[in-house]
Amino acid sequence: MLRHLLFDLDETLYPPQTGLWPIIGDRITAFIQERLGLPLEEARALRFRYAHQFGVTLAGLMREHQIDPEDYLEYVHRLPLDQYLAPDPALNAMLARLPLLKAVLTNASAAHARRVLDCLGVTRHFHMIIDIRALEYVNKPQPEAYRRALGLLGAQGPECAFIDDLPRNLAPAHDLGMVTILVRAPSADGAGPDAVQPAGALPPGVDYQVPNVLGVERVLAGLIGQTW
Repeated sequence: MLRHLLFDLDETLYPPQTGLWPIIGDRITAFIQERLGLPLEEARALRFRYAHQFGVTLAGLMREHQIDPEDYLEYVHRLPLDQYLAPDPALNAMLARLPLLKAVLTNASAAHARRVLDCLGVTRHFHMIIDIRALEYVNKPQPEAYRRALGLLGAQGPECAFIDDLPRNLAPAHDLGMVTILVRAPSADGAGPDAVQPAGALPPGVDYQVPNVLGVERVLAGLIGQTW
């Protein structure tokens, strides 16, 4: 029986069209330039290589360059979020209707997560933020990150649904028995905004795909067998 909803933060609770995530990426590249003394293109290439290899750039910087994670997180998230995000009444209303405990599971810091939730106007719905510090810097998609998150929630995998915009972050959650929901806009195949794609058309480890976070409500209504 589902009891918990775990939401990723960036580009899951808000859409890519905000333009925020590319700005965060630029901050990561700038941090690498400054701390490692690399030219722009080398810094950008290293950022992508570490993100691919370790799941997040920070993990590679800590392992290979002994970077202080607190220095990194403070620098990367020093952004005027209100220039990119605004209150989302539809998201606020949906979260209010969903009769499950809600938490954020993010590779970012709790401070960044709180600022994002505040800008979206939905902070009150989340009883817990499980950030990279709470995970002791074990990041998604490492399986241990999800086990630690379940421990912090006091929950078993089948009691949770996990919502993320990256398939690779969903697969380990699926392996632990969580229902996994991919938030990703449909391809240009005529699918409507309310489309919920069946599992057979999805990447391994993904149970459902919705075009935006508001589609989560429809998936959960089907799983729980009720509307609200």
